[in-house]
Amino acid sequence: MSHDIHLRACALFTAAGLLCACTQHSESDESASAADVPSADSAQVPVRVDIVRQQTIEMIVTAPGRTEALRQDRIRAPFASRLDSLRVADGDRVELDQVLAVVVAKNSAAALEGAEQMLAVAHTVADEADARRAIELARSQLVQQTLRAPTAGIVLSHSAETGDYVDESEVLLTLAPEGAVFFDAQVAQSDVNRVRAGQVARIDLPAISAEPVSAVVHGNLPVASSENFSAPVRLDFSPARTHVEVGLFGEASIVVGTRADATVVPADAVLRDDVNGVSRIALVESGVAHWVTVDTGVQQGGNVEILHPPIELGARVVTDGQVGLPDGVKVVVQP
Repeated sequence: MSHDIHLRACALFTAAGLLCACTQHSESDESASAADVPSADSAQVPVRVDIVRQQTIEMIVTAPGRTEALRQDRIRAPFASRLDSLRVADGDRVELDQVLAVVVAKNSAAALEGAEQMLAVAHTVADEADARRAIELARSQLVQQTLRAPTAGIVLSHSAETGDYVDESEVLLTLAPEGAVFFDAQVAQSDVNRVRAGQVARIDLPAISAEPVSAVVHGNLPVASSENFSAPVRLDFSPARTHVEVGLFGEASIVVGTRADATVVPADAVLRDDVNGVSRIALVESGVAHWVTVDTGVQQGGNVEILHPPIELGARVVTDGQVGLPDGVKVVVQP
């Protein structure tokens, strides 16, 4: 009997040992699994950053407008005549002394036309011979004049076609002399006081150039529009731009000032809430992102000016990955 008691005691000790070992093994597995799961504090959000810079920015006033002619030359008929030949079309560039048209005096033209009609209705050889002699005589006595360009420029318009009869001094063609074309910019009345003579400008004229055309402010024009609250400003093209057509629409960018010490960030870094008009940027310091509400100024060349608060130059600002980014979250900067 003592032998049976001894066997039962050994069995109990063995079972207890196995249970203890299993318990220790389970606790070890759970500890290992917990170590594999990162905590919320150690999670990092990937972002891309740039740095806060200081640069010179231009203060720009933009205005739509169109090209106009400052002066026009009118080509008139020297006497009552028929327009025998028109050599140019509207919009053509012409050089000094280029032939524009040929006119024939009305009496000479009538005599030639009469002789040609005689030939058309001649029924006999004698009638035909008389008509041909009349044509030769009319041609020999033909009074005509060649009209030439008084200056290089652009043909703006014409008021007669080949074959038309015109009176003495009647306008046949209108030219804009080279250098007489300017850009009439319609500047908002709220900005016109910032525009001064001598300021440089760039004019986008897609009809003639893919690149902006250089110009300079000549001055304000006397007529203002009360309907669209704008005032006309004359911009003169640079001397290098001699050929500009009249009636081209475009947009002028007038440089009304510069600021050499502006604090700027990339435009992608600024998030604007269109509902309340608040703009924010996310700065990264010691691996943590912090949101800052900012007042912005001029946007130029892909950068936005930060007016307030002061931002340290060289600070890192998030340009990608900031949408939905919580304040104070840890971030990892991507290359």
